[in-house]
Amino acid sequence: MAVTRRAIVTGGAGDIGRAIAKRLHADGWHLGILDLEAAAVARAAAEIPGAAALVADVTDEPACVAAVARFGVTDLLVNNAGIGRFGALHELSTADFRKVIEVNLVGAYIMAKAAVQGMLARGNGLIINITSVNALAPGPNAGAYPAAKAGLARLTEQMALEWGPLGVRANAVAPGFIDGGISTPFYKDPAVRALRSQAVPIRRLGVCEDIAEAVAFLASERASYISGHQLVVDGGVVSSVLLQLPREPKKAD
Repeated sequence: MAVTRRAIVTGGAGDIGRAIAKRLHADGWHLGILDLEAAAVARAAAEIPGAAALVADVTDEPACVAAVARFGVTDLLVNNAGIGRFGALHELSTADFRKVIEVNLVGAYIMAKAAVQGMLARGNGLIINITSVNALAPGPNAGAYPAAKAGLARLTEQMALEWGPLGVRANAVAPGFIDGGISTPFYKDPAVRALRSQAVPIRRLGVCEDIAEAVAFLASERASYISGHQLVVDGGVVSSVLLQLPREPKKAD
């Protein structure tokens, strides 16, 4: 009889979190949906048969430890919870800067520390951290977000280095321009949608399911020899600087 694998997705009530949870459920995972607001968590869990609703703030370590304990055996943790506080860097409040670091970076560490204890005891487990293309390059008016996501990318490598010999793989997925999640208000402007879509070499915004597919791959046996890697899912936008600065076409002789 096959053993049911068990996964917690943080930020599981948001657009990307729900897409990840549904995709993992399709692969046979039993899901724990963790998020901050009880009503939102309950709605997200109700969309997936058998899913457990877990209410916790990822910056609250005792609450996270308790949530992991309530869920029980955790074979996979997807650290998807994240926030942004956007605007000019010199105008950003220190409180907002700290909050972004706390949720996106420290919160991921808190959840990983809580979940990995059981993984290490069993000698196997998976951690997938959701970073961003801002982990690779800064963006205008992005505030502390690039710093937090770059830190999470390096933390992923540290997890892989330290926990790999003990049976735990750690990887990251870096979304590009995704039509969902914290970017939803941004893309309500048709001009912004058009501009950003044209900036992507494959000429479209990403969708939440694109990120979910990447997570499902890294969580599968097909990725059993991949650890410490950041999978960029961006339609090629990070590598597209020369697309914005094209070479002059060669003139005919």
